[in-house]
Amino acid sequence: MESNGLWPLVLYAAIVLVLVAAMLSLSHMLGARHPGPPPRATVEPFESGVLPVGTARLRLSAKFYLIAMFFVIFDLEAVYLFAWAIAVREAGWAGFIEAAVFVFILVAALVYLWRLGALDWAPPRSRTRTR
Repeated sequence: MESNGLWPLVLYAAIVLVLVAAMLSLSHMLGARHPGPPPRATVEPFESGVLPVGTARLRLSAKFYLIAMFFVIFDLEAVYLFAWAIAVREAGWAGFIEAAVFVFILVAALVYLWRLGALDWAPPRSRTRTR
């Protein structure tokens, strides 16, 4: 009799569902209930005993978001290349060429962004040189 390879996945999904249901029901049963509006202190922000000053809405430079996008792009590149390295024998030369083209495109994009100045955090250099 041939065993089905899906039973571990079904067992895992069942365990996850039971754990989620248990956590939700326990938090509902053990959680505090406050009828009416919440006390004033619970709706105020609190950070390590320091009273808030000003607004919590900070304007961040777009460079923070660019660095985050670069991280995601090159993290996905690493995941792709790791998967390729696992299957390098099965992929053969065609897989090697595809991986090389993939890396070349990403390096070309990185060089383009570098030349464009997207990676420069420092203020622009002055045009006059000091001697």
